[in-house]
Amino acid sequence: MAENKLSASQQAAYWEKTRGLMLVILAAWFVFSFLIHFWAPQLNQIRILGFPLGYYMAAQGSLIAFVLMCVWNAKSQDKIDHEFGVQDE
Repeated sequence: MAENKLSASQQAAYWEKTRGLMLVILAAWFVFSFLIHFWAPQLNQIRILGFPLGYYMAAQGSLIAFVLMCVWNAKSQDKIDHEFGVQDE
């Protein structure tokens, strides 16, 4: 990354956006890693395609959410990089 091309204020703005994205991703990760599993017994009362929702979220839903978060993070960080002109070639 060619960060040395940015002024100090541009670097601060770049890292502020990057930090914000990271915090949102971490919050979503926390929800799908801990909160969904914490409430799995209550979610098991809801059934989807014959499976309890708590089981589905633990076995499949969280994994799908993690993959989607990786894609979202990569695309969003790429937008931030392009906005500040520090994208990889």
